[in-house]
Amino acid sequence: MQFSHSDAMWQAFPELRAGALHAGGIHADADVEAAIVSFSAIAEARLVKAQEGEFPEIQAWRRGFSRMGLKPTQYRCASEALLRRFRQEHALPRLHPLIDLCNAISLAFAIPIAVFDIEKIAGDLEVRRAKGDETYLTFAGEIEHPEANEVIFADDEHRAHARRWTNRQSGLSAVRQTTRSVLIVVEALHASAGDDIARLVEAVADALARHWPVVAKTAMLTPVSPRFEF
Repeated sequence: MQFSHSDAMWQAFPELRAGALHAGGIHADADVEAAIVSFSAIAEARLVKAQEGEFPEIQAWRRGFSRMGLKPTQYRCASEALLRRFRQEHALPRLHPLIDLCNAISLAFAIPIAVFDIEKIAGDLEVRRAKGDETYLTFAGEIEHPEANEVIFADDEHRAHARRWTNRQSGLSAVRQTTRSVLIVVEALHASAGDDIARLVEAVADALARHWPVVAKTAMLTPVSPRFEF
């Protein structure tokens, strides 16, 4: 199984920096509260100085969304949506230890983190432009069809596991109580994205090892080495 970005995506977004992790042995009984508090404090400190829309990480994604023909304040990248909610409520809802942990790390880095249950993915997963015939399952159980040329995470059965790139994941491969094996993807477009993504991947891998009996397989993705096999 492999994860990748299409050649067209690298050509259209040469500033893209991405990392990926695979880990098995995940369960829903881990106690991640201390880690959540630690990472959330980093976000809280940044938000005291400026709102999320002023962060360079978020501004870069807004520019990226504009280049995709989307209104950045209508469709927000996942990290901006999390930061906005966190700024308003000073907390995020608890869903699953792994998701809660990754959400907190996303807050700290202001970078989107996507987590997929790989048992729900058919074949390989690729970030590419939609053809228009793909299906997307919402969390409410409804089927949608991404628009042609929309950036999606697509598997070999033409199922979209995320829409509008880093805007909205699918309910199909969302992490649940029964999830045991996951693919974690991190992506950024800002000037220091390379260094920040490397630190983020290290932080996620370390957090996984601290809370689950796993050693994550990791990779940094580039146009020269665009595929992560796991």
